[in-house]
Amino acid sequence: MRPYMIPLLLLCLMGCKPAKEETKGENSPRSNATLTENFVDTMRLSRRDFRHQTVCNGVLRAGVKSRLATRHPDVITEVRVKTGQRVGKGELLAVTEEEKYIRALEKAKRDLEKAEIDFADKLITLGYDDKGSVPEETLKRAEVTSGLFSARHQLKQAESDLADCRLYAPFAGVVADLDGKLYQKCDNFCNLIDESAFDVDFSVLESELPSVAVGYDAMVIPFAGDKGTRKGRITAINPTVSDKGLVKVTARIAGDKGVIDGMNVKVIVERTESGQFVVPKDAVVERDGYNVVFLYRDGKAVWTYVDVVSSNTDSHAITGCERKETELHEGDVVVTSGNMNLADGTEIKAR
Repeated sequence: MRPYMIPLLLLCLMGCKPAKEETKGENSPRSNATLTENFVDTMRLSRRDFRHQTVCNGVLRAGVKSRLATRHPDVITEVRVKTGQRVGKGELLAVTEEEKYIRALEKAKRDLEKAEIDFADKLITLGYDDKGSVPEETLKRAEVTSGLFSARHQLKQAESDLADCRLYAPFAGVVADLDGKLYQKCDNFCNLIDESAFDVDFSVLESELPSVAVGYDAMVIPFAGDKGTRKGRITAINPTVSDKGLVKVTARIAGDKGVIDGMNVKVIVERTESGQFVVPKDAVVERDGYNVVFLYRDGKAVWTYVDVVSSNTDSHAITGCERKETELHEGDVVVTSGNMNLADGTEIKAR
């Protein structure tokens, strides 16, 4: 044998050594079983109340809102409020020019004095010294012919005109949309909003009308700002369907600092349906265009078709599928989590 062949033979012998034993336990049947175990959460079906929900978008409107204008189309001489200010009932908001109305009041007072003198002279002319002895019909005629009746009316009108130079708040509220400016004329001074209560205007589809009624609870959630839930009640349903197939509904909630007039909100109308099989939304999955739940039986997942009767924000009310002729029974155990990758007959373990 040639000398250079010896090292090559040694290398070949070393390459033919048996491989080291695999690490104990690696890829063992026991380990593979552990990796493929499916743990799930379950619940037992029982008939109970279901909170049916109809979800809509709506707009808040102040329960009481008034557009205030000065009584006289004159220059505003005083503005006592600003936008966003809260005022009490009867509080002075603005004053318009008073000078000509003061003069008119003074003239009315003088005219009344003259009319009273003419009235007294009229009675004397008729032969009466004591007013108490004058017949009622004669007294009325004397008041009219002397100008006393007209003078009294003119005085009341002058007093009213002067009082109308001052604009007062008809109710307690907050000032909004203030258009009145000092030393300017304006048709509308401001809006006054009572924030103690708000109406929520929203619309439901004609097909959803059976799901709402006066007195039903309505949960109102603003889209912006304080997104807390306010509880109210439906107060009115307009008995007319629009061209778009919508019915206008009104609910009322109590006012608070987190809501304002014109705010966009989400409205959830709730009513209770008794005797339903209720499961979390995650318990229902879609397979082949059908709704499916998995029942837990003898350690295996049983594929079961269902119909979703009603839904709310977190749950479904379900029954057996009519088209697939499946049934659900009280006491069935439904898989509520870990069901996304299950198939019929998959071995599962309940947590």
